[in-house]
Amino acid sequence: MNYNLVVICCYLAASGGYAGFLFLQRNIYNRGAYALILAGFILHTILLGLEYANTGFLPVRNLHQNLWFIGWVLAGVFLAVRPRIRVNILGVFAAPLITLITAAAFVTPNAPAQAQPELAGFWLVIHVVVIFTGEACLALACGTGILYLIQERNLKVKKHRFFFKRLPSLDLLDSAGYTFVAVGFTALTAGLITGFIYAHQVWGHFWSWDPKEVWSGITWLIYAALLHERLVAGWRGRRAAVLAIIGFAAMLFTFLGVNFLLEGHHNAFTRW
Repeated sequence: MNYNLVVICCYLAASGGYAGFLFLQRNIYNRGAYALILAGFILHTILLGLEYANTGFLPVRNLHQNLWFIGWVLAGVFLAVRPRIRVNILGVFAAPLITLITAAAFVTPNAPAQAQPELAGFWLVIHVVVIFTGEACLALACGTGILYLIQERNLKVKKHRFFFKRLPSLDLLDSAGYTFVAVGFTALTAGLITGFIYAHQVWGHFWSWDPKEVWSGITWLIYAALLHERLVAGWRGRRAAVLAIIGFAAMLFTFLGVNFLLEGHHNAFTRW
């Protein structure tokens, strides 16, 4: 049996469950979808644990492994934060995104990667786990921002359309989005710091103007600006939602675009 496919099916079924919750507004679909993501995450964790035990390396040595690992982190973050926020409908964004990422990993060749000793380093493990956790939070901030813009549109046209009764209040969406950005930015900062330490150990310098480093810095600055303007200038609502979406787009380019379009130290971690 292909257990990777079982994991994807759990996430896909959860996406269907959240779609059912969106259209029918029955809590049984919400609870069932959450349980399916949990089941997929548990199996996903076991598979990653076995991979790590067999190789001794964190499974992030090519694009297939990166996508598979990111899907796991996103599922874990969603499961951790979902009971603590009141945005039940966020699963409509999170579950399909998790499914898309893991499905992309499934169809991406798992090309053999050279076992380099530095890839098993402590600081690399901390760097990857922390920065992916931050990116997962920022992905959920993007989803919350999209929901905010949809609900804001509903209120502006003064028509109780399909999404109006199905989405939380603007205040709740804004608060949840801020929480995701604050936590994600903190983790992203810690991830960059541990990345600097790892780079110094492996390449002898903290910063080399590698394209991945540059775009990571740009992404960090976008979220730093968002938090600064929110705390100092009182940015909330639409501005914060739009900037959270822009930041996520920059983050996607940092992960995928940079590695395929530009040459640098990090290419070996994400190419086939």
